[in-house]
Amino acid sequence: MQSLALRLAVPVLGLALAAGAQAATTVTGQISSSLILTSSCLVNGGAGTTNLNFGSLNFGTTTSLFTQTGTQLVAAGGGAVSIQCSSGTTPTVTIQGGLHDGQSTGGTRALYDGVANFVPYDLYTDSGFNNLLAANGVINLAASTGAAQTINLWGKAVGKAGLPAGTYTDTIAVQLSF
Repeated sequence: MQSLALRLAVPVLGLALAAGAQAATTVTGQISSSLILTSSCLVNGGAGTTNLNFGSLNFGTTTSLFTQTGTQLVAAGGGAVSIQCSSGTTPTVTIQGGLHDGQSTGGTRALYDGVANFVPYDLYTDSGFNNLLAANGVINLAASTGAAQTINLWGKAVGKAGLPAGTYTDTIAVQLSF
């Protein structure tokens, strides 16, 4: 009987040792993680590479006999136009040509009524309309810290004799480099 008990105890002890050895085994390794960030900018909170809304110049409503009217560039939702770029970039905004540049004396740009009439206007970098910004004029922003920066731009339209009542518009191309 003792030999039978000994015969059974040895395999049971072997199984117990084998099970204990498997539970004590440890395997180590690692997980690789990576992230690539590219420089980018938001214009008025919007991202993208084409057709971004840089804001509008709304000269309002006035009579066809006006002499001049001015306005400030504002973002679509109101307020200042905002450019927020990646830290370490130096953004520049180039105000390119409009659809009707040079079509009317008295300004480098022109608002068009869709028929045959133009209202001359110009863009300025100051509210006193002293610093003219020509087509392809550049607005240099400070080196970015990642915080939003404001673009300040004003427009002044000049009236002239013979303008009929109507809605006059223009579209100006803008390029943001960073």
